[in-house]
Amino acid sequence: MDVKDCAAIVTGAAGGLGAATAKALAAQGAKVALLDLDLDGATQMAKECNGLAIRCDVASASSAQEAIEKAKAAHGPARLLVNCAGIAPPKRIVTRDGPQDLEEFRKTIEVNLIGTFNMMRLAAADMIALEPLADGERGVIVNTSSVAAYEGQIGQAAYASSKGAVRSLTLPAAREFSSKGVRVNAIAPGIFATPMLLNVVPKDVQKTLAASVPFPKRLGDPDEFAALVLFMARTVMMNGETVRLDGAIRMEPK
Repeated sequence: MDVKDCAAIVTGAAGGLGAATAKALAAQGAKVALLDLDLDGATQMAKECNGLAIRCDVASASSAQEAIEKAKAAHGPARLLVNCAGIAPPKRIVTRDGPQDLEEFRKTIEVNLIGTFNMMRLAAADMIALEPLADGERGVIVNTSSVAAYEGQIGQAAYASSKGAVRSLTLPAAREFSSKGVRVNAIAPGIFATPMLLNVVPKDVQKTLAASVPFPKRLGDPDEFAALVLFMARTVMMNGETVRLDGAIRMEPK
């Protein structure tokens, strides 16, 4: 699918992977709606890519529906959805203070998994009603998994569970939507230089993490994630796939 003049929705677009993706899509001529709980951050990014900032809680049915309707009113029904919204609070299942608070686990699942499913179900409902493009294609959905889906570390039980579920969601969704011309793929990024990492992890630890990547020995650049989103959007044969983008890293237990 050619993204030029295409209406696109990117969640988690106030920073990191989502912001880089929104900018890359806009640079290729897409009409981008930037969704995030952080409306101020999304608004700043929207100015940089001539897009539309919309506040959205992806885990809320009503908030997501309202956001999609606002994006549709401005740009028309979206043919491309990129789900980047996510959280990664580190917490052991059992700490010195006792078992992990169930609500902490639930929140991660709600944002990362239910939020992804919520946006996908709403966007796909619009996509399948659109006129087909070349090859009978109507839309593309790209979700964000993680290498934690494969090698979750200690303290990542909630995060790894949510991202593993996103990975597992990809194929059945792609199979269901195949007859309607809507493709579904996912990206499993490794250690990327995003605010989620840069604002939490000390610089000396960041250097250690970068050195642990086989090649290239550095943190991933969000622009590289965005480039893969563009490739997935343009490559019609790519469907039902989760692609690791990690420099060949395999995460240690901790």
